[in-house]
Amino acid sequence: MRNRFDKVKTIFSCLLLIFGYFSFGQSRIQKMDLLLDSLYAQQKFNGNILIAEKGEIIYNRSYGLANETTKEKLNPNSVFELASCSKQFTAMGIVILKEKGKLNLDDKITKYIPELANYKEISVRNLLHHTGGLPDYMPIMDTVWDKSKIATNRDVIEVFSKYNPKALFAPNSKHEYSNTGYTLLATIIERSSGQPYAEFLEENIFKPLKMKNSFIYNRRLSPKKVKNYALGYLYIKSQNKYILPDDYEKTKMVFWLDGVVGDGTVNSTVIDLLKWDRALYTPQLVSNESLKEIFANGILNDGSVGKHGFGWRMMDTKEFGRIARHSGGWPGYMTYIERDTDFDKTIIILQNHYNATMPSEEIRKILYEIEKK
Repeated sequence: MRNRFDKVKTIFSCLLLIFGYFSFGQSRIQKMDLLLDSLYAQQKFNGNILIAEKGEIIYNRSYGLANETTKEKLNPNSVFELASCSKQFTAMGIVILKEKGKLNLDDKITKYIPELANYKEISVRNLLHHTGGLPDYMPIMDTVWDKSKIATNRDVIEVFSKYNPKALFAPNSKHEYSNTGYTLLATIIERSSGQPYAEFLEENIFKPLKMKNSFIYNRRLSPKKVKNYALGYLYIKSQNKYILPDDYEKTKMVFWLDGVVGDGTVNSTVIDLLKWDRALYTPQLVSNESLKEIFANGILNDGSVGKHGFGWRMMDTKEFGRIARHSGGWPGYMTYIERDTDFDKTIIILQNHYNATMPSEEIRKILYEIEKK
């Protein structure tokens, strides 16, 4: 419980936030400090934030603890679970394999996963663009899976093969965000490359980019000691404390879905993610032609433009230009990465408190010096 000084500090910070952080004469850094200091004082922000312009870091701060038990503080090299921000790495893995001649994006998924014969019209490209129509595997597994065991991608495929849940729509007729699609893409990476998903990403993405603190981590299935690891927490209001999601009944899926990869499970740092951002402006991993395809919106059968590229949500704006971004949420973690490609600005936010606020919109406005309305 906070002492009186902390309460006074919180009230003061809130007043400053309301009356001052967009005032004339303050630098962008001061405004960001004031915003994040206030959110942290209100227990609405706990994590790392990095902002860069043309690859140069202009803001890099850490707020709060990496471990509530040991009281270890977060630092710029703290490792976080990326949740759905992992999807961009899965998509890149697929494109790398395409360039190696191991697969084609318009291949049907049954070429690699014949167990899913009932979904024979879905292509690899459909999975990348979230236009495959497959139902979400999580509620299905919640109904049929033995939760004393940790499920893997193979188990998800076996469940879909056995129960054949009905597709939500015909391939490429509609767009609907799909964790299932990216889980299957990880399996396609494994079967077309002959390597485990984690090994393939390490060899083809993390190692070439010198992302030394990035890896696939199934913490419950394959526990290991990770230096500088940011454990993810939930705030339980009735108990007035932070706990691990493993210890809360409503979030125990972190245990029994821990072996599933592709839609999540990449772990990284703000520093490594900036290296990733910089590489995406160059043909270091794949050709410029493939990079254009990664960041191009999908086109539906009726000619309408979809919302996603390959592992990125694409957005065109008047004020900020073309934006490629993605957020992630998994019990214990909230993550966000944004690449404003017309102006070469980067926002990376990694939090290890699931009940926090994600201030991406406010940070972007400060970055572009747009006055608060």
